[in-house]
Amino acid sequence: MGITPVDLREIDKNAANVYEAIVIAARRARIINDAQRIEFRGMLDSLPENTSDDGEDLDNPDQSRISLEFEKRDKPHLQALGQLLDGKIKSEYRDRD
Repeated sequence: MGITPVDLREIDKNAANVYEAIVIAARRARIINDAQRIEFRGMLDSLPENTSDDGEDLDNPDQSRISLEFEKRDKPHLQALGQLLDGKIKSEYRDRD
């Protein structure tokens, strides 16, 4: 994966200020990361254990395929910034009353 530049002026349009937008994107990235981790572990848990008779762990081609599939996805922070720039993330302040 290469470096993906982000125009700060675009980020500033979607929040009160840039720093607030970064915090919003970071919180969303944590949620995305947690969801991906749960999905990844669920897929790995559904695979049968692949061990030899002498107790050595063998490489499982299905496990490698799943791992490569997840590595090809965009990183959670890039997904969150994309959602922020597309206007899919809305932020509001809670009323203190």
